[in-house]
Amino acid sequence: MSVPAGNLLAGLPSGALPARSLPARSLPARSLPDEIFTTLVETAASSGTVRIERILSTGQASPDGFWYDQGWDEFVLVVQGAARLQLEGEAERALGPGDWVMIPARRRHRVAWTDPSVPTVWLAMHIGEKQPPETPGQGEDQ
Repeated sequence: MSVPAGNLLAGLPSGALPARSLPARSLPARSLPDEIFTTLVETAASSGTVRIERILSTGQASPDGFWYDQGWDEFVLVVQGAARLQLEGEAERALGPGDWVMIPARRRHRVAWTDPSVPTVWLAMHIGEKQPPETPGQGEDQ
């Protein structure tokens, strides 16, 4: 049986690496129109699904007034780049490489900002998800 393994920074699309790493013909990171969600591992557990994904942000943020309200816990870690995360009722939290947050189920939250000049790579773990969303931003358990 094969054991899943990889590198979070490998296989990023062109334009998703810091400028010093880009060949001259690559597009700048800000040219990516949407965040890119890549499921790395997904497994069933007694409390629901555990899904681990890499999220690549290049200046995207949650729309004004939009809040995630998920029926599962979510652990997020910024691996590279910078972001601001807001939990309802709290000030925005600035996050950089190595910063993480454990967001409990039903805790409304939103991505207030991601750096448009340097790609932000997140590691997200969805714990207790009953059924994974089909597309990013969907599947929030209302």
